Amino acid sequence: MIIDFHTHMFPHILAERTLLKLSAFAGMDPHTDGTYEGLLSSQRKAGIDCSIVLPIATKPSQFRTVNDFASRYLSGEVISFGSVHPASPDYKLELRELKSRGFKGIKLHPDYQDMYFNDIRCKRVVACAAELDLIVTVHAGLDPKCPEDIHCTPKMAAEVLDEVRPGKLVLAHLGGNARWDDVERYLVGRDVYFDTGVVFDYMDAERFIRIMRAHGSDKILFATDSPWAEQKRFVDVMDALPLVEKERERIMGENALGLLGL
Repeated sequence: MIIDFHTHMFPHILAERTLLKLSAFAGMDPHTDGTYEGLLSSQRKAGIDCSIVLPIATKPSQFRTVNDFASRYLSGEVISFGSVHPASPDYKLELRELKSRGFKGIKLHPDYQDMYFNDIRCKRVVACAAELDLIVTVHAGLDPKCPEDIHCTPKMAAEVLDEVRPGKLVLAHLGGNARWDDVERYLVGRDVYFDTGVVFDYMDAERFIRIMRAHGSDKILFATDSPWAEQKRFVDVMDALPLVEKERERIMGENALGLLGL
């Protein structure tokens, strides 16, 4: 089974406009039209069985609209997480609501939520989510939106791990996009998951394998960050890597199944 643990989609009314805006930030062309149907078509062409969608509440007032849309996709070929904004005064109630509605986890994006990951408000959200047995996926490392001001560095993530000790934290982009030296210095070997979102566009195979084996193949999740990477190409890249079969099975699906409790 292949699970892509990091994808994005948007309501039809917003998809085109959202992709145009994000493409301008990223300087990248999307590989789907940003809709549910576009994601489903992409993953089926890639032989992916399930995509995890990671929405982002960029301000506290978006909690209802973001999560009402996401709640349509809680099982099947596409499973959506929810999102809360760490500045929300009602974050505990919001997290409890997401849990009661059947969400498996939440996505935080400190760059788009305008908050550093070691801010006490992020730590409180991560701690509360952990109490509720919710997965927390956070964007880690460089983001094209603000490349000179990284809001979740590997060192910040290590601080959260030290203070909060969450059981189900996923650091996207292999722990810190384009900050691989600090990932190896501060995070490799810690009790935290890394996903592979977009990393094969920026990292050579030798370094990926070194980090993966030092960290443990049981804590790596296959991910693309679709539509910002092509799902089929990332599956092909993984197929071409010189991995032992158990490493491949864990990364491509077994780890995700265990984390999701499926």
